[in-house]
Amino acid sequence: MPSVKKPLLLLALLLAAVGASSAYAISYGQPDGEGHPNVGAMLRLRPSDSVYRIVCTGSLISPTVFLTASHCTDFVENQPPGFQDAWVTFDTHFTSGTSLPASAIHGTMYTNPLFNQRQSDPGDIAVIVLDRPVTGVTLAQLPPAGLLDRMREAGTLKDARFTSVGYGVLEPVNGPGGKVFPLTGDRNVSIGGFNALTDAWLKLSGNPSHGDGGTCFGDSGGPQFLEDTLTQVSITITGDAVCRATNVDYRLDTPQARDFLSDFVALP
Repeated sequence: MPSVKKPLLLLALLLAAVGASSAYAISYGQPDGEGHPNVGAMLRLRPSDSVYRIVCTGSLISPTVFLTASHCTDFVENQPPGFQDAWVTFDTHFTSGTSLPASAIHGTMYTNPLFNQRQSDPGDIAVIVLDRPVTGVTLAQLPPAGLLDRMREAGTLKDARFTSVGYGVLEPVNGPGGKVFPLTGDRNVSIGGFNALTDAWLKLSGNPSHGDGGTCFGDSGGPQFLEDTLTQVSITITGDAVCRATNVDYRLDTPQARDFLSDFVALP
């Protein structure tokens, strides 16, 4: 993941380095299988080769509303004409190709109008409203207002564990020119511990030497659940460049996030 100090600039550079095919996937975790069928991959048609590829990850918060990150939707919206559409699949594995899987659902992207490059609060939250509802899937549950603040005040946040889910790189490997980030197309899962909380960010440990797993290329927009629950408290945005230390995730329990979401779903 890109550095916390310059998240959006380095995210753009890293996206370019991997052909803009993805933006953050699970690191030091394992294949999810059917563990989180409410987590899907956001797909787009790449102009350079007319191949459908994973852009980002997201979660289903209503039968027709797919939650993801604004830097994901903004990226697709700024592609050349004819390449500005997004699809979502909830398959456990996606293989890039010139045709979409039968499971793929087209959707309309809604980038947060307040999306910006301020580290204090980038407004990096978006939804895709799907053309048809998804049935037979238990939805991700949004948190009540101020949940993480109350956990901090009660002293339970520091020991909490969080489950990240997403598509893409399971872990970086050494290549001839340094680290490489192979995309598997699998939905993967990892568990990490608490690091820090700010007004906009939940920061988690992804350090495998501490027994934690995190996120990497392919996971932007994907969820962090409170461990062993379906309560999603944040979405993956950024982290460190080699996917070994810190996950920086956008909180969903804040007034600014809830204000955006309230236009699309009923809030707890």
